[in-house]
Amino acid sequence: MPESDPFSANNPPTTPAAIPTSRISRLAKLGTLATGVAGRMLAEGARQLVQGNRPKVSDLLLTPANAKRVADELARLRGAAMKVGQLLSMDAGDLLPPELSDILSRLRADAKPMPLSQLAKVLENNWGKNWHTHFKQFSFQPLAAASIGQVHSAHTHDGRHLALKIQYPGIRESIDSDVENVATLLRISRLIPNSVDIKPLLAEAKRQLHAEADYTLEANHLKHYRKLLAKEDAFLLPDVHDDFTTHNILAMSHVGGVPVEQLAHCPQAERDRVMTLLLDLLFREIFVFRLVQTDPNFANYRYERDSQQLVLLDFGATREYPAHVADGYWQLMQGAINNDKAMMDAATTQIGFFQENINPAHRAAVLDLFQQACEPLCQQGVYDFGTSSLAARIRDAGMVLSMEKNYWHTPPADAIFLHRKLGGLYLLAARLRAKVNVRALFPQ
Repeated sequence: MPESDPFSANNPPTTPAAIPTSRISRLAKLGTLATGVAGRMLAEGARQLVQGNRPKVSDLLLTPANAKRVADELARLRGAAMKVGQLLSMDAGDLLPPELSDILSRLRADAKPMPLSQLAKVLENNWGKNWHTHFKQFSFQPLAAASIGQVHSAHTHDGRHLALKIQYPGIRESIDSDVENVATLLRISRLIPNSVDIKPLLAEAKRQLHAEADYTLEANHLKHYRKLLAKEDAFLLPDVHDDFTTHNILAMSHVGGVPVEQLAHCPQAERDRVMTLLLDLLFREIFVFRLVQTDPNFANYRYERDSQQLVLLDFGATREYPAHVADGYWQLMQGAINNDKAMMDAATTQIGFFQENINPAHRAAVLDLFQQACEPLCQQGVYDFGTSSLAARIRDAGMVLSMEKNYWHTPPADAIFLHRKLGGLYLLAARLRAKVNVRALFPQ
């Protein structure tokens, strides 16, 4: 960016799209989406009939074109609408048709930045009309755009290089209605099977989104983590700059590094070390801190090659875990190591998995699924994530179980978010082809 243009407005890599801010306009967008899905269904049905086929309604609704239309519109709305799609793609992926799950998964990294006019208004509302006088340079081109906000780089007159996480306008006010509207859309269009009870997930999505939309709360989580990891040189966390932080803007020191998935071509020892750090940190989050950053997005991690430090970003999805849940997970993992199904059963009951009326066969199948998920922990010595088919096996077993008649599938919210984080780390370990002695990291 030229120094002569300190407030550059270069075109961002993704074309900006205005964010509907009123409840009515956002509902209208979803209504138009539902109409479009129905129209595509009728057109596809007519085409199939002409060819002499008698397609099922579900087959007409679950077309790639319909699923893509849903994903594209949720990405345009951002906020809770987009986050619900993200949560469904990650937490209910074993329940959704592959076509929908695959396309919804694009929402994890497919947000469109807001146009300059909306950005300027957000900055003025938070910092006043003369906000630009505080900066030597401000880049209007976002470094990244996600479901809740986008990140910009700026330099202050006193020499600070900041990363500014700026929330999209109207997001906080639209959370509850967005979640309900998207749920209604997915039900009406039958893109979610009627047999799947997503009410607990939707309720938790609302709670989690309200927390993520409070940037002062995220700032406090970041400060807390900095204290917890203050003596550990292996990690690098940004500083919070309170003078520029508001409920809608989180000001942090700018940190460098490369995206963690780019380490896939680095030496084996370097990849192994990074995944060892992340898995060890997760165990400490659960069993020592009882505070877990539950968002597994790869973009939350970067790596400083020169200092060999792992950069930790984005603490909006940080969640406290009560003692009985943390202790339950320790017992569950220890039971898996010992192949003690009675211990695992007691642990999952303590966590809140099993209702009184669960089918015994389904109960046993869930325990078997947990035993599989603990495979890296159960292995003596190094576990090779690069050659493991663990993720596919867990997905397939979950799919078989979810298709069982009357299968109960509403795990507690604490479990959903913890499994989401663990699953994300497994995927990253597979991407990096890491080899880790997971058993040695588990606290005895």
